[in-house]
Parts: sequence; C-alpha cells; structure tokens
Amino acid sequence: MDLHSSIETPDKVKADSPVYVGKEEDIKQSQRITASVHDREVVVFYHEGKFYAMDCRCYHAGGPLHLGQIEDINGQPCIICPWHKYKITLATGEGLYQAINPTEPSATPKWRSKGIKQRTHKVRRKSCYFIFLTHRTRVS
Repeated sequence: MDLHSSIETPDKVKADSPVYVGKEEDIKQSQRITASVHDREVVVFYHEGKFYAMDCRCYHAGGPLHLGQIEDINGQPCIICPWHKYKITLATGEGLYQAINPTEPSATPKWRSKGIKQRTHKVRRKSCYFIFLTHRTRVS
C-alpha cells in the first residue's frame, strides 16, 4: 500500500468533515441544541421552519448564545446575546446595531451592520438526521 494514500484514518478526520448532531424532530421540538463539532461548541437553532447554526459563544465577550432570545430585527431573525444584548443574524453571523446620523434632519435610529462577526455553520439534512459542516463564513 502507498504511504501517501488518500485514505484517512479516524484520528485524521478533516476539519470540514460532516458531523452528526441530532435527529431533525428532536431539534424542531427543542428549538435549539448544542453540540461539540471539531472541538468547537456550536448551537443549532430551528426558527420559523429553518435551521441555523453558529458558534455557541458570542464574538463580543463569550456570552452563551444558546440562552439568548430570537427576535426579528430589520426583517432578519437574530439571536440576542443574553450578556450584553449584541444582535447577531442567524443566517450570516452579521452583527447589527442602531445608529443615528446627526447630519440628518430627523435623527431616527437605523439598523446598521458591523459586518460578519459570528462564525456560522452550514446545516444539511440527511434522512431524519442532521449533518453539520464546519464554518462557512469568514469572520471580519
């Protein structure tokens, strides 16, 4: 056998290989679960018929996102960090904040983006199970 074979042994699993995290119905029922995926703590959310996944700890100060509330902000479902109320979109990991432009005549707060701050992950269904893939977004 060739020593440079592409066959992988269990101790050499690629960092982007799929990881089973749970049954679809269990996740739907609980609305969220946490799992360890390639040495990362991850939370999988089920919200309004869609599945989302991201690192479990907030990018700001490590707050437990799995304990946060989900709110619709500017037409996007967001997780609200329970520690400092940071708003993070479930779909992309974008950080949102409200800002006022003092040069505008009516200083009405508007939602703005900080860019992608939270690492998100791709969730893929396979039969009645979930397969989880590692990060898909680059954090700025």
